[in-house]
Amino acid sequence: MNLFEHTRCVKEGWTLRETVWRIAVDHARKLLKRGRWPARAPADTSRFAPPTRVTEPLLNLPQNIAADPAPMALEISGITKTFGPFSALADISLQARDGEFLALLGPSGSGKTTFLRVLAGLEQPDCGAIRFKGEDFLALPVRDRRVGMVFQHYALFQHMTVARNIAFGLEVQPQPVRPSKADIQDRVQHLLGLVQMEGLGDRFPAQLSGGQRQRIALARALAIEPRILLLDEPFGALDTQVRRDLRLWLRELHDRAGVTTVFVTHDQDEAMDLADRIIVLKDGQIVQLGTPTEVYDSPASRFVFDFMGPACHLEGQISAGRLSVWGWDSPAPEGLADGPVVMCFRPDQVSLLPESQKGISAKVKSIHPRGSGVSLTCEVAGHDLDLRFHSRDVPQNLACGMQLTLRPDAPRIYPRS
Repeated sequence: MNLFEHTRCVKEGWTLRETVWRIAVDHARKLLKRGRWPARAPADTSRFAPPTRVTEPLLNLPQNIAADPAPMALEISGITKTFGPFSALADISLQARDGEFLALLGPSGSGKTTFLRVLAGLEQPDCGAIRFKGEDFLALPVRDRRVGMVFQHYALFQHMTVARNIAFGLEVQPQPVRPSKADIQDRVQHLLGLVQMEGLGDRFPAQLSGGQRQRIALARALAIEPRILLLDEPFGALDTQVRRDLRLWLRELHDRAGVTTVFVTHDQDEAMDLADRIIVLKDGQIVQLGTPTEVYDSPASRFVFDFMGPACHLEGQISAGRLSVWGWDSPAPEGLADGPVVMCFRPDQVSLLPESQKGISAKVKSIHPRGSGVSLTCEVAGHDLDLRFHSRDVPQNLACGMQLTLRPDAPRIYPRS
């Protein structure tokens, strides 16, 4: 039970039995999210019925929990959106579990923001369906979707205090569903504590740093208790160190709030650090969907490999099941036909071999020490490769013009287009 719920129980005079019921339901929610709900229920469940004063259940438990301990909450199928002749989204389909953190990653113009706007109800798709926990999302008015959205440039009201900014979404709700002023104040104080901004409710946005403003924007989005939280490059306007600090804080906040989140970013490191799964978009289409490890270590295409981090490329040839790349010969990967290929590998996944072993011959062009590591620019068959090694792995007499023998540790081979 969070601080807000506890305060509400005290103010409304809940009995001990009623309070225990709320704690039990809150614990059940956590078990359900973690997939740890017991397979068999107690034989007699009548004694676990909610107190008569609880008019609304805090949690609608599914009838068959054991069969699907973590059901899909967000289901998107066949979403297409065009602007004239331009196709912004083309047959987008995916599923997300309740409380999952998804990162949308892709170059400019790949459809990330359009996808977010369709979820928020700011754009209507040409075709397709979106369902959240079985409910037709596209059939709902925007205000009834309970979607929280955070923009890159905060969009805070400059004439309102921090507390009023957070409370805004609650204060403009229709009278029948609007919380009381006391409840709104309690929720604002709870959210200020959640985003680590206690005591700053009376300040104005102009009196805050960029990182503090973004925290307030997140608190405002969470105030309405959204079912989905949409983040459109929320750290894009911040400097590198602040971005790094907020990145860790946002993941902790998400784990505490438990809201299904879709996060748009250009930054591969942000996506790798924050997301449960990454969606890579290109030209309005999903080219890969998987965990950060899957997307980074097993990219589905050369585009994904290049986009997920620094990459080196060398041209080669497959013939009779053998791969040949500038003097290095090895068995070809299964499933690739004979013909020209491109070998891709990461700059820090390269080994230096003794001269007696076969590998790729390279000439050192420049040396740049970086703390415990060293960056080398090496020439291979007229192409420059920027490589990174630990200082202990390079020869002590390393100098420009020296010949080295290289072997990529985990190369990926793609047909040459």
